[in-house]
Amino acid sequence: MGLRLKFNLVLLAVFLAGFAVTGYVSRTLLDRHAREQVLGEARLLMEAALAVRAYTVDQVRPHLVGQMDKVFLPQTVPAFAATETLQHLRRNYANYAYKEATLNPTNLRDRPADWEADLIHSFRNRAEQKEISGERDTPTGRLLYVAHPIRIESPACLQCHSTPDVAPPSMIRIYGPANGFGWKLNEVVGAQVVSVPMSVPLENAAQAFRTFMVSLAAVFAVVFVVLNLLLSWLIIRPVTRLSAAADKVSTGDFEQPEFPEKGGDEVAVLASSFNRMRRSLEKAMQMIDG
Repeated sequence: MGLRLKFNLVLLAVFLAGFAVTGYVSRTLLDRHAREQVLGEARLLMEAALAVRAYTVDQVRPHLVGQMDKVFLPQTVPAFAATETLQHLRRNYANYAYKEATLNPTNLRDRPADWEADLIHSFRNRAEQKEISGERDTPTGRLLYVAHPIRIESPACLQCHSTPDVAPPSMIRIYGPANGFGWKLNEVVGAQVVSVPMSVPLENAAQAFRTFMVSLAAVFAVVFVVLNLLLSWLIIRPVTRLSAAADKVSTGDFEQPEFPEKGGDEVAVLASSFNRMRRSLEKAMQMIDG
């Protein structure tokens, strides 16, 4: 096995090991960054929903609450306002979703799916838990969700959700007396759930990963060629010439010129040693012949 082949095999092994480690680390970091980006979008959407709820309570409800005895206006309900507002987002971004899932909702559209019910029960079982995030597969792709608990913190909420007999008659006429009652103060009754698609950030991460790995392979190919040229010029060619000269000298051919001793590297030291050996051998042969 030649020196060049040994060198290339070692270089290739080092590159493959480095390529694998670099690929794993870079893909992990890119995927983590993509997930954090999606999580940031989900939390921003959650903050938008909370802002709509706060605006409804502070700016809208006080002006309409006096009409509740005559006509029930869903627009005064913070959950309804947030849900309706963020539904407009889905006109252009169909995979983005916001839902106020409730175990016993007044509006049946807020009934939770099985996985949303699990989130609500988790909040109920762990009162200190303020947020749950995770990923789930859907027919439209992978989604990341963020959920916050819906807790009854104001006695004013019980006016509509304690018992049907104290609820506004106008609300009973719209939604009926069967749903949305029996809520208690400080009880978790549901969860705000924001779902954001991961397909675009993950595809961007995958594209960045492919670009990086292709660039890394291209850099290695250039380095591989340059190192082989340097190996050939600085080591292989001088050693080959030195080997050929040594072979001829070993057969008694002292007509070969001395090997040039250029520089102070190992090849120059080897050439100097070869020249001394050649001169010593030539003198020894002359003494024998004499």
